[in-house]
Amino acid sequence: MAGEISGTGLRDALVILGAAGIVIPAFARLRISPVIGFIVVGMIAGPFGLGGLAPSHPWLSVLTISDRAAIEPYAELGIVLLLFSIGLELSFRRLVAMRKAVFGVGAAELFLGALLIGGGLIVTGTASTSAIVLGFALAMSSTALVLPIAGTTSPVGKAAFAMLLFEDLALVPLLFLLGSAGAGAAQGLADVVWKGALVIAGMLVAGRLLLPPLFAQAARTKSPELFLAVSLLVVILASMATGAVGLSPILGALIAGVLIAETEYRSEVEVVTAPFRGLALGIFLITVGMRIDFHALAAMWPQLLAALVAVLVIKAAVTALLLRLSGSRLGMAAETGLLMASPSETTLILLGAAAASGAISADTATFWQAVTAVGLTITPLLATVGKLAARGVDRRAPEPVLESEAKGRTVIFGFGRVGQMVATMLAEHKRTYLAVESDIDAVMAAREAGFHVLFGDVARGELVDKLHLGHAAALVLTMDDPVLVARLARRVRKSWPNLAIIARARDTAHAAMLYKAGVTDAVPETVEASLQLSEAVLVDIGLAMGPVIASIHEKRSQLRAEIKQEAELDVEPKLGRRKLRDSSPPT
Repeated sequence: MAGEISGTGLRDALVILGAAGIVIPAFARLRISPVIGFIVVGMIAGPFGLGGLAPSHPWLSVLTISDRAAIEPYAELGIVLLLFSIGLELSFRRLVAMRKAVFGVGAAELFLGALLIGGGLIVTGTASTSAIVLGFALAMSSTALVLPIAGTTSPVGKAAFAMLLFEDLALVPLLFLLGSAGAGAAQGLADVVWKGALVIAGMLVAGRLLLPPLFAQAARTKSPELFLAVSLLVVILASMATGAVGLSPILGALIAGVLIAETEYRSEVEVVTAPFRGLALGIFLITVGMRIDFHALAAMWPQLLAALVAVLVIKAAVTALLLRLSGSRLGMAAETGLLMASPSETTLILLGAAAASGAISADTATFWQAVTAVGLTITPLLATVGKLAARGVDRRAPEPVLESEAKGRTVIFGFGRVGQMVATMLAEHKRTYLAVESDIDAVMAAREAGFHVLFGDVARGELVDKLHLGHAAALVLTMDDPVLVARLARRVRKSWPNLAIIARARDTAHAAMLYKAGVTDAVPETVEASLQLSEAVLVDIGLAMGPVIASIHEKRSQLRAEIKQEAELDVEPKLGRRKLRDSSPPT
């Protein structure tokens, strides 16, 4: 018996490692999400794929996973490690800052989604109790898939994480309410709340006191294996502690990650646990694929397809609408809505608990489990469609610029490398800005990096008029189009005589043209780059620093004189030279 069990485990390990080492790189080479690769492996190797043929064709047993239940504990470990890694990217300050998004938009998204889905099921003839249970179950979204796709630092990832965090918190009371009623359920939930609060408080105190010396001791051994063991010990103990009092184990994993993130060992912990996290998450995705019964799908595909589309539409619309009402841009709301539209792995947990308690029938649970499995499978595809939808929406419907937000703001036309550097320095000095760029791909990339960028073509006069430049502190022209820069400078100067206009120029001739057009400052990039390069060359080949700097200043003064003469200026342009202002208070 022991040999048989060992052989089965080795065959399952062979399939999983084969998927990780062969199938996934192949999907990555084809630029297809590895998430889909793992799910496809589960579909092929599972009991409804080649696994169903293994009894009549024994040689197929090497390529299949015979027992899904045997690998599901490792799948649960994958979700735990995923939440642990998310915790490593957070801090207590960030969690406190997220509280409005978590308990505001997050709560509204879950309850409104459950209300609409449940109401739709009641209309179709489902009993009210079953409809409520199914509404909450199907309103859940997948933490295990959404966060690896979106991350937690992009605008989409931040919004999704806030909603997913509330759903994970809501899982505990939902599980208590399933199959229970009256004072017993309320008392049980109250016990979980106060016990959970004590456990979390104890974890926070113990983490602050014990984790630094524990990891310091592991670091002194210079043994990566010991460091890994300590990291896994912490996350597993934290998960067991929250699970023991009725809370979700993934909440404990998240707290453990946040506690370690507050120490100086965060980066090392993240590196040593990454391989285990990726492999365990892959096992979870394989179990998702193994749930898809092709024969059942073929028999009821019209009903299943209609149910899945209804859930996706309701959830996408609810999420996008709430994000839009909370102030998010339209494209970002649309992308997040589609990404969050599928049901979740927690949906499967709630459906199982509901079936066990009799809240829903076994046939109903089986049908919606199939819907959930298919929904999880297409989540990466929905993410891709969401990105395309966001670009299309942003291209067709640029955001309005409010006059109240324009006061004192610097406006940047063009957002390439020069515009990004200007925006970065403005943000560094806590000055507000708005960038305008006509390349939608560049706009999307900049927004994902956290920049405040508006899609639009500044060559269109009506767009410039809507930017309220009369209230701006300055206008920066960084486009690599000499004619357009001069035309814009002339037009803006005519409309707003007192506005500071700083423009990027190609050379001295272009700078002179821009001064004629009315710019306040023109910075010829080739001239400044050439002067700095010349200074570095002269110093590095052995010339004294003093004479070199003097010659550079002399050359810059000569170029200023040329620009002054060509542009017919009364005074020489600054051309890279600024005087330091005395910022000390007057005496």
